[in-house]
Amino acid sequence: MAKGWAVKWRASGWMRNKRDKAVNPDLWARLLDLCGTHDVDFQWVKGHAGVADNERCDRLAVSAANQPSLPEDPGYPPRT
Repeated sequence: MAKGWAVKWRASGWMRNKRDKAVNPDLWARLLDLCGTHDVDFQWVKGHAGVADNERCDRLAVSAANQPSLPEDPGYPPRT
């Protein structure tokens, strides 16, 4: 986000370059819309390096991803 890639992808019809489509354009569009209405500062943090808030976010994300009630993402095949 800090380098402006998502903004460029949206401007080019969700293409990363002449051949490759951006993955999850629906999610990027939602994030960009939210960033337009909120003051957001993205910070890169090395994963699994003992940063407490990052470790907590990882646990929450894994837990949420493993919920049986997770809505289906049309960009991916359904879970089996």
